[in-house]
Amino acid sequence: MSCDHLKSAGDAAPQTAEGCQDCLAEGRKDWVHLRLCLDCGRVSCCDSSPRKHATAHARTDGHPVVRSFEPGESWRWCYVDEELG
Repeated sequence: MSCDHLKSAGDAAPQTAEGCQDCLAEGRKDWVHLRLCLDCGRVSCCDSSPRKHATAHARTDGHPVVRSFEPGESWRWCYVDEELG
């Protein structure tokens, strides 16, 4: 792994276990998969979801690394370097 963001990412506690925080705020539950921001613990929907909130959060808040928030998955993704870890 060559990405410094992935190497230094922590493991933030999720702000919620209910689902994508932005979708829930919009009254929607049509996300595909969930991602957890490792900087702040925000739970957001993936790019296969209609609103792609995880990518939007990474861009607007500058938080580069998420991990899958799906049961049994532990991979991480860096939006800056586009690297899986």
